[in-house]
Amino acid sequence: MMKEKLKLAILDMNNNVPNQGLRCIKEIVETFHEDIAYRIFDVRAKGEIPDSSYDIYISSGGPGSPLEEGIWREPYINLMQELWDINKAQNEIKKHVFFICYSFQVICNYFQLGEIKPRRSTSFGILKVHKTKKGHNDILLKDLNDPFYAMDSRDWQLIQPRLTVFKKHGAKILSLEKIRTHVELERAIMAVRFSEEFVGTQFHPEADPISMEAFFKLEENKQIVINSFGEKKYEEMMDRVDDPDKIEMTYNTILPNFIKNALKMIQQPVMS
Repeated sequence: MMKEKLKLAILDMNNNVPNQGLRCIKEIVETFHEDIAYRIFDVRAKGEIPDSSYDIYISSGGPGSPLEEGIWREPYINLMQELWDINKAQNEIKKHVFFICYSFQVICNYFQLGEIKPRRSTSFGILKVHKTKKGHNDILLKDLNDPFYAMDSRDWQLIQPRLTVFKKHGAKILSLEKIRTHVELERAIMAVRFSEEFVGTQFHPEADPISMEAFFKLEENKQIVINSFGEKKYEEMMDRVDDPDKIEMTYNTILPNFIKNALKMIQQPVMS
């Protein structure tokens, strides 16, 4: 008896902009190579959209406005609605979807869970994220400290949650951004469980400490951070990048937990 591998689709939302995230997602997925076969779809740049035959979907972060009306948007949303509908049908094998940053903003906007608005300034660095009560017990976050640390890189955010819509969908807020005692600004929502199978984060759980450190040590990238955010922010980030209790723990926990849980919940067919 030979076990048939589950199919995983990586949805590349980077729109041809160079990034580290896609490689990091691939590396995490490849650790499950005995159970999973994957394919990458270039959604925004090439309009590549998978069908609903995949078991697991990971939709990446990306640049630009999550409200943009690209030609990819309607097919992408249609796919997500189809997967959602499949999950609502009791007799179907469930489809598991993880949304990262840009994708998280797109789907939160589609479900009308709150306001998707530009930030006053870019949030960038390895920052504290606080669990909510519901986040403490969630399979995604339960193995992490509270607060835990994550790579944050965003110009947009989800704020002002529509709690009646959350209740209608059965969605839960799992984490919030760092507490800022010195400013009167609403804290952004950093992770949402939309359903048992749909979940997403505003931050980048795929950020790998080794490659992140190498990337930001390069002089060109170092100067971009210093010019944009200041030397103090750069030094803070480099101090945190190789701490095993910070993004290394997040990297080893969130996406792996999501994939392990999906594998556990999906009944895998066997081939004779």
